[in-house]
Amino acid sequence: MIKFAGFGRTLAATLIVSASLAGAAAAQDVTDEQIKTARSAIDAIGATNGFDNILPGLAVRIKSTLVQASPNHETEINVTVDEQALALAPRRADLEREAAAIYAKTFTQDELKAIADFYSSPVGKKLLSDGPIATREVMKAAEIWAVGVDRDLRAESAKKLNPILGSVPATDGAATEGGEAQQPQQ
Repeated sequence: MIKFAGFGRTLAATLIVSASLAGAAAAQDVTDEQIKTARSAIDAIGATNGFDNILPGLAVRIKSTLVQASPNHETEINVTVDEQALALAPRRADLEREAAAIYAKTFTQDELKAIADFYSSPVGKKLLSDGPIATREVMKAAEIWAVGVDRDLRAESAKKLNPILGSVPATDGAATEGGEAQQPQQ
């Protein structure tokens, strides 16, 4: 159920942002050519791929809630909710149109073409597939670096400040006798 709570928050935020952007997007008209180019860019970067799971996720959540309330009717609930979800599936195209309109209003025709061209290229595809991995590794490296810098900054500051302040607290909150920062006990 925790996954659903996070999904619900993400969905709510997405819908709020989409609604506000859609309102702004409706203020400007875009040409069919701009929409077509925007669709190419959106397809190339997979901007709306994450939305594919919204309707199935909502259906699972609704079925779960209804089955908990009426466990004797699980089969009817599953069939009915699945039928209704399939009936609503064509509305996914509305989201695609909104996304294309937003991109068409945000980027120029030339920018959209450049985005589509780059992300359709082998290096653009590699960036999309391997970029998140590289970003995650960079974040790990930054965390390790920050721990080391924090340790050294505390130790060097303590060395310099001990003659002035007397005893400077160590990293674990205990005062050091010789001015050296002590590592917390594990």
